[in-house]
Amino acid sequence: MLMTKERRPALRTLRGWAISVLQEAGAIRECKVHGWMQDRADPHARERAFDIARRDSPAGVAPDEAVAEIRDVLDSVGDTCPECPPEAD
Repeated sequence: MLMTKERRPALRTLRGWAISVLQEAGAIRECKVHGWMQDRADPHARERAFDIARRDSPAGVAPDEAVAEIRDVLDSVGDTCPECPPEAD
């Protein structure tokens, strides 16, 4: 039986790749109502995303550049959806 490694779908931009990796690692999620990306603040998931970037960066992209893009995306994502009403405490 032939076994192949599951490949991620081809993405058009490095940012799109980074978002995909962060979602796969569980570091970010999408607001179910509005679609905004939200940081889950999970340090283990973040580290998994950085490991993927170092180990499996896109073709033609240096691992350091992939890690930098992961960091840039994380820096641009908040932990709440800007369109959802604030939760009452």
